[in-house]
Amino acid sequence: MIHEDTQRTTKARTAARTYALVGILTVAPVAVMAQSIAKYAGEFLAIGVGGRAMGMGGASVAMATDATAGYWNPAAAATLEYPEIFLMHDERFAGLVNYDVAAVAVPYGPSASIGLTVLRLGVDGIPDTRNALLDQNGNGQLDPGDRIDYSRITYFNAADWAAFLTYAQRGSDDLSYGLNLKLIRRGLGDATATGVGFDLGVRYRAAEGVYLGANLQDATTSLIAWSTGRNELISPTLKVGGAASFELLGGVLSPALDVDIRFENRRYASTAHLGPVSFDPRAGFEFDYRRTVALRAGMNDLQQLSVGAGLHLRRLDLDYSFTGFGGNNDLGSTHRISLRILLQEERFARSQTEE
Repeated sequence: MIHEDTQRTTKARTAARTYALVGILTVAPVAVMAQSIAKYAGEFLAIGVGGRAMGMGGASVAMATDATAGYWNPAAAATLEYPEIFLMHDERFAGLVNYDVAAVAVPYGPSASIGLTVLRLGVDGIPDTRNALLDQNGNGQLDPGDRIDYSRITYFNAADWAAFLTYAQRGSDDLSYGLNLKLIRRGLGDATATGVGFDLGVRYRAAEGVYLGANLQDATTSLIAWSTGRNELISPTLKVGGAASFELLGGVLSPALDVDIRFENRRYASTAHLGPVSFDPRAGFEFDYRRTVALRAGMNDLQQLSVGAGLHLRRLDLDYSFTGFGGNNDLGSTHRISLRILLQEERFARSQTEE
């Protein structure tokens, strides 16, 4: 009898925590909707991370339980059993833009994990010809007879950096929650900007093999202050989703569905909108055959089709994804390659502590 009462109390507490977290994730964006927010200020943070996730169209709020969890949903990092390193590189727009990501995640104590994710989006070696023009007429314009002194051309970079410091905690066997401290650094020539923000995540096992997740990115809005005196605010984005896994034909089939909910009045740059609130769905699936090879496909915003594949080795996962840009071939396509490295084959100290 006492045991049953204890179980009921534990379930009640778990349910209360779940409702409280979902309430926070749902209500918090409303408090900042009235503020002045620069649209697309944090767009470089919305590209996505990981060959596995992007092969599924980016539907990973409930799926990403590896070192990429710091990006997709910090709460999912609580399920880690091994220290992991993650590396990714992709080139986009015919190689003009480079996007690189590195992450490390480590189980911490019996029920927590910590992690660090660093990403960089940049265009390097941009020529600056402002001081290279030999102005024969002295009118400050390019006229016939004027020429460029190539020895006076200088080069600069345009780069966006972000670092996610992640802490995740298991509240119970079914519920986990997490927090990101996000540091942002942007640069364009001589101009620089610095920002800080927070992400709040929750992940819940609704049934055997069925998971729900939510991640409120930039929960309090993220301020980016430029050296030029301009300030920008990144508005919150609420990412919600679900995923399931079940055995099929000797492997595991995992469908997933996410929705990105934004609050910055994207009426014409979203799949659907309701006033200032916009909705962009992501859907995908993975078929993992005997933990040896995986095939993936997905759709982003009901427009961009992605496909991918993964290879599982003893301590290494190699993942690839391909994303096209609809019928506009001028933009090229995006190829992503990522590595997930397990640093320890045996279960981490967490299991020893539990025993």
